[in-house]
Amino acid sequence: MGTKKTPWTAADIPDLNGRTAIVTGASGGLGLETALRLAERGARVVMACRSAEKAGAAADLIRAKVPAAELLFVELDLASLESVGKAAVRVHDQVEQVDLLVNNAGMLSRVRSLTEDGFETTFATNHLGSFAFTGQVLDLLRAAPAGRVVAVTTGFASKKEAPIDLDDLFFERRTYKGFQAYAQSKLANVLTAFELQRRLNGTDAAVMSIAAHPGAAESDFAQNLGPAVTFLSRPSLRWVFRFAMQTVEMGALPTLRAATDPAVQPGDLFGPSGFTKGYPILNEPSAQALDPELAARVWEASERLTGVTYAL
Repeated sequence: MGTKKTPWTAADIPDLNGRTAIVTGASGGLGLETALRLAERGARVVMACRSAEKAGAAADLIRAKVPAAELLFVELDLASLESVGKAAVRVHDQVEQVDLLVNNAGMLSRVRSLTEDGFETTFATNHLGSFAFTGQVLDLLRAAPAGRVVAVTTGFASKKEAPIDLDDLFFERRTYKGFQAYAQSKLANVLTAFELQRRLNGTDAAVMSIAAHPGAAESDFAQNLGPAVTFLSRPSLRWVFRFAMQTVEMGALPTLRAATDPAVQPGDLFGPSGFTKGYPILNEPSAQALDPELAARVWEASERLTGVTYAL
């Protein structure tokens, strides 16, 4: 008989002393949980967040549990390419290398809006901002002995075929639907995560690109998914919510495993063992997520829109 494997948990995170991690969107939800667990294991954590006030409150929560935590703050609004560029400069001013970049920050807008750069807000925040930021700190990842980039996507984009229209990324012709825009942006995340690994292959860069998705986690972000989720999150119906969703602590585990497990391989995708919940295991990406031609086209569009090219 085979031996039953023990589920991977936060207790399996190795010693991270001497390593520097950047976590975008670390002021709450999955990002805060990720930053906390990394700090617990000794990592210096750069909290890259839009709100200094929220980041400060999150840092206080982390220090209450990890008094010795070394935390830095960088203001980062992924919806603004100007902010992304300034944040990358600040990171360079504060650290000499980055061992781990967790592109966690994300949002979903149920109403179509445009950023100051003229991009649809969900796609700009979830994909273009992360793409630009990663490209501008890639040299710091290359300076680390074994840098990792983790793209936090969604199971809907990584396990299933998700809609993406390269001729209408900003919903100028299509009818805007918030969840469709979200799924498109997250598919772009996982496509470029795998494309980054393809481009790293054959170079001398000791950097890995990995993807992870949290399943359905009980974070503040869930409230953006619509009236049904908001209704089910009422205290009297909490049991229904819990049946389909998992805690933030569990939801952060796929990201943490992708970020820290020594057994991780380039181009891996981690997610819950079940469809929406469970301990983190290797997941099989969709055929669309693994399409190299589509990934190359998304990459080229991302470079053109952001003006950022990667020094590989």
